Amino acid sequence: MSSPPSSSGLRFSAWNLLLLVPFLMLVTPWFNSVEPRLFGLPFFYWSQFAFVPVGVICVALVYWRTRDTPTVPAAGRPGGVDELDEGTDR
Repeated sequence: MSSPPSSSGLRFSAWNLLLLVPFLMLVTPWFNSVEPRLFGLPFFYWSQFAFVPVGVICVALVYWRTRDTPTVPAAGRPGGVDELDEGTDR
């Protein structure tokens, strides 16, 4: 019998809280105004355009800070698909 995996695959990281920042643009009452204008655009529109790069930066930061480092398979255990024998004796 093999033992169950020690990790369920779900992990919490404080960096994941940064993913909540792009949702701030959905709080419409905070941004529902005309002034100040930027290049003739009301505040409501240009503030949402400004949130696009902010959201991209937040997602990129979370990805870079929470991605796994590559691991070497333990001895005696088969590796990934690329490391398996493709059956050259066929």
